[in-house]
Amino acid sequence: MSSGEEQVPPPNLPKGSAAKPGDPEWASGLKRLYDSVVDEPLPDTFKDLLSKLDDSGEK
Repeated sequence: MSSGEEQVPPPNLPKGSAAKPGDPEWASGLKRLYDSVVDEPLPDTFKDLLSKLDDSGEK
């Protein structure tokens, strides 16, 4: 980094996010996106599909 560039502190990250000093800003954003997807609830249609698959495997 040149002396004319201003250092920007990393954004506030949700729990479990580990931003390391020197990581590019896009890496923090990607981690936040990943964490938000992981925290999403499982859709009912997907639960129904899993249930049907379990039932068909028991026969």
